[in-house]
Amino acid sequence: MSYELGLMSLGDLLPNPHTGVTDTEAARHRSLVEQAVMAEAVGFTSVHLGEHHFSDYQLSAPPVVLAAIGERTTGLKLSTAVTLAANLDPVRVAEDYATVDVLSGGRVELVLGRGNLFVHTYEGFGHEVETARGRYTENVRLLHQLLNEEEVTWSGDYRPPLRKHTTRPRPVDQLPIWIGAGSRGSAELAADLGCRIMLPSVFGRPEAFVKVAEMFRERWEANGSDWADASVGACSHIHVGSTSQEARATWEPYYRNYWEFVGGLLGDNSMWPAFDFDELLAGPGICGSPAEVLDRIGTWRELLELDRHLFMFDLGGLEEGLLSETLELFGSDVVPSLLD
Repeated sequence: MSYELGLMSLGDLLPNPHTGVTDTEAARHRSLVEQAVMAEAVGFTSVHLGEHHFSDYQLSAPPVVLAAIGERTTGLKLSTAVTLAANLDPVRVAEDYATVDVLSGGRVELVLGRGNLFVHTYEGFGHEVETARGRYTENVRLLHQLLNEEEVTWSGDYRPPLRKHTTRPRPVDQLPIWIGAGSRGSAELAADLGCRIMLPSVFGRPEAFVKVAEMFRERWEANGSDWADASVGACSHIHVGSTSQEARATWEPYYRNYWEFVGGLLGDNSMWPAFDFDELLAGPGICGSPAEVLDRIGTWRELLELDRHLFMFDLGGLEEGLLSETLELFGSDVVPSLLD
């Protein structure tokens, strides 16, 4: 596939760090739709929505929001940033997203993940986090089968068996599936199923994910699959301003607000480091002038041999006016050079 740009949102609902004002849930959801409309207008290829439950990440129903976006856009690919495959029934997932796919003319894609860092999600669904890997692997395999086959007969450990079941509606065509892969197991699962991988690169420096991408490509090649389909994606937090100094000064309070919010969700999880703006800008955060942002994106693309890069602008209570400004600047001064 050619190099593509995706707009990503996880839907955090946080107070503006300057004013203390928090958008309503209705306004936040409406913003997701409007962002996607703007993204298509400025050259993005896809929109990617996260999924969380029982927290101030208030985006819990991506297929509903993607259906609304589909009615306001014409060619934008409608994807998740993560579908919590370990927690959701694969039958319901297949039905929901195939419905959006037929309504949008075949524009839906899925990014599947475990979400096992957020223990409260497993508790809320009545699942034990210790079963995350087993649930995830079983559900991903079943979902892949349901989306690609009819009259599915199946049995497993975590849901009742199926006997000649066909989910409806059927996708318009083969629905692309990306596996969130931060480990050898997930990378090999993706390659074995002929799926693409999305690196969870918002959790560290891009260098940390080189080995996972290599393991995926090695397994893909060993399986004899069509090399043209071995796609790798990554995701970043981002802000662009007219100058590097202006961008950094503007974004730092919002990024701090977001980073500390996530750390609070994880509780005493020692994996989540304290906020260090300079360290984050060497890792998952991209911030600066258009020229600086272009350079950083180019480094990511070359290092990981990316086919798609997702960018998350709307974090930490960023107000709508500033969000529109940075999206427009990215569209006018960054996107054309990336897609030359």
